[in-house]
Amino acid sequence: MFNRFALVCLIITMTGCALYGVTQFDTLYGKPAPQLRMTQSHDREAIHYLDTVKPIIESRCVVCHGCYDAPCQLKLSSPEGIDRGITDELVYDGARLLAATPQRLFLDAHTTEQWRERGFKPVLNEHLQHPDVNLAASVMHQSLVLKLAHPLPEQAVLGDEFDFSLDRNQSCPSAEGYQQFAQDNPLAGMPYGFPGLSQQEFSTLQAWLMDGAKMAQINEPSVLESEQVARWEAFLNQSSNKHQLMARYIYEHWFLAHIYFDSQPNRSFFKLVRSKTPPGQPIEQINTLRPIDDPKVPRVYYRLRHDKSTVLAKTHLPLALNDSKLVRIYQQFLAPEYEVASLPSYRPEISANPFKAFEAIPTSAKYQFMLDEAQLVIMGFIKGPVCRGQVALNVINDHFWVFFVDPDKSGKADIGQFLAKNQDVLTLPAQDQSAVLPVASWFKYAQAQLKYFSAKMDLMNTVFEDTSKLNLDLIWQGEGHNHNAALTIFRHFDSATVTKGLVGQPPKTAWVIDYALFERIHYLLVAGFDVYGNVGHQLNTRLYMDFLRIEGEQNFLALLPANVRERTHQYWYRNATLSFNEYMQDKNRFIQESGVAYQTDDPQTELYTKLKQHLEPVLSQTHEFTQDDFSQLRALEQVSSHSMSHLPQVSFILIPDNDSHRAYSIIKNNAHFNITSLLNEASQRAYAEDTLTVARGFIGDYPAVIWYVSPNEVSSFISQLKNIKTLADYQVLKSRFAIRRTDPDFWKYSDLLHDVAKQYTGDAFGLFDYNRFENR
Repeated sequence: MFNRFALVCLIITMTGCALYGVTQFDTLYGKPAPQLRMTQSHDREAIHYLDTVKPIIESRCVVCHGCYDAPCQLKLSSPEGIDRGITDELVYDGARLLAATPQRLFLDAHTTEQWRERGFKPVLNEHLQHPDVNLAASVMHQSLVLKLAHPLPEQAVLGDEFDFSLDRNQSCPSAEGYQQFAQDNPLAGMPYGFPGLSQQEFSTLQAWLMDGAKMAQINEPSVLESEQVARWEAFLNQSSNKHQLMARYIYEHWFLAHIYFDSQPNRSFFKLVRSKTPPGQPIEQINTLRPIDDPKVPRVYYRLRHDKSTVLAKTHLPLALNDSKLVRIYQQFLAPEYEVASLPSYRPEISANPFKAFEAIPTSAKYQFMLDEAQLVIMGFIKGPVCRGQVALNVINDHFWVFFVDPDKSGKADIGQFLAKNQDVLTLPAQDQSAVLPVASWFKYAQAQLKYFSAKMDLMNTVFEDTSKLNLDLIWQGEGHNHNAALTIFRHFDSATVTKGLVGQPPKTAWVIDYALFERIHYLLVAGFDVYGNVGHQLNTRLYMDFLRIEGEQNFLALLPANVRERTHQYWYRNATLSFNEYMQDKNRFIQESGVAYQTDDPQTELYTKLKQHLEPVLSQTHEFTQDDFSQLRALEQVSSHSMSHLPQVSFILIPDNDSHRAYSIIKNNAHFNITSLLNEASQRAYAEDTLTVARGFIGDYPAVIWYVSPNEVSSFISQLKNIKTLADYQVLKSRFAIRRTDPDFWKYSDLLHDVAKQYTGDAFGLFDYNRFENR
């Protein structure tokens, strides 16, 4: 205790100006100016930063300051983000009438000077470069000092003076105003609401700041990786119309991916970007809001840019490239004989409608390309910027399974002709771009979707008039090896996860996705979505997704006996509004009988069993319990809805096992009478029908609780959790088994959690985000 007190006294003495009274920084420290902080990778400062400083910033700071929703937009996941600093402006603002000015790192400004012009304030000293001033004029240092001066009470539930809500008011003080901010908010030191850094960690960062906060980029790609980059760039940038159309299609589906070459150890990650410059020249990335927007250059080149930022679980979409993948893409797009007479324009009515823009490419090629990486494509919706927040995600149920129509059944010429014929009614809200009036646009798209649905029902009633065709052979089996054939999606209230396999108990609903539906989901929620768009753009996107969800559910219902479809659908949409029911009672419904033979009076459960058998060779077992696991944990799935009501959406269990740890996820699935309500979700909650999913490994990127349970206490943990009756009972459980945010050893367990996650997830590993870590 004496050492800590002495340390705090020393800090206050050294930084008295920062804490106690400078109002005229310019007078004392000189005019501010951005500093040159980047050093060469072989310099002493660079080695020190990469080996010693960067790991502390990543493990203690990036876990809350990593992406769009980082407080004050402070992205500490790269040197450029650290140097850019903070702003009061919100990325996620659901009430704005006008589209916001984009503030994307690496794109919308390229120098610190440009970010200052945009209103970003530094967290590092930009005044006179002197060791004392480097501390006194650094928001980063002052915030660390504030935490050490006001440590958290150990093992306590923090009071109302702490606000951990996702949409809390932000306080983003400059160095000049930090003295007053600290006086008004003495508990706002960093890491906010978590224990402070250890003495060694603090001393390391303090010395780094005193020395001018020199930074460096991570190592450049290996020679072999550079050779692979050159090979893929050459493939994607050939000059024929056929090659250019293929490359545009691939880019619009992979632009969020974290690409790596799976034959390389210590892998680098790359982003596929559009550039003004061809391979062999430095990349000049084209800056547009969306990948479908007009690049405004005569020729687009598709380049692989080395991504040097810290990998975060919530934005990590790994995609492995290799020789087999190159051959596969050639066979899909280039081997078939078809002509591309001219390249499609970038006018919004064309670029936002993939059925128009890529009409020349065979439907089977496009669909199989998406299926090959189905999890990746859907992760764009789940992990892309559209998915942040409760209103954005209440368009999906908390737990459902996804299957796909076999491309041999969906990709034939007659389907392509049908889509070409109906391409005008397949228009998407993205064509209205980022600033629209929601009501007028909404009726336009509702009518268009109704016309398409009617045409699709007519086609299905014709195709499946011979009911023997409507059977499980329609469901894609992943060509016998592809684990993307079946996916599970979890919604965690204001975040979500997609994983391979059929995880958890049989869900209330399921989707069957065909090509047209898959493509529209991607262009609605990923390629065509603008996170900086106005409330009209965001509402239209959210409301249109209702149609697509219903279509996926209707495809699944078609496999059930005709006499139970309506009853099943009504159960899924209990208490729905009159207008919704009228929409669903449209006369153009699918009327043909299913060709699947049923033996029980519970055909939906029977269908799930048949689908599991149909897909058994390709079902991912990643989250299934093995004989080495603590299988008794599955008893938690039988917990009463009352007991589980106290649990958070996502929590992780760590159980020590010899020299390693076993890891499990507890996912709480909120049940709803229906999910048609945009702004009043609570009124549709069916609390008694909530369920728990317990899975091996990690599901979710935002843990709310870390449970640490010794092997001999697993039974006690299960028993105590199952007997929770009150919040007090839950808090007793946490006191015994949870690592609270106020645990003085919190960061030790956080490091352990990430070490175990690396072992379980491999190339899919990224740092978890603690912005939803609970305080109970």
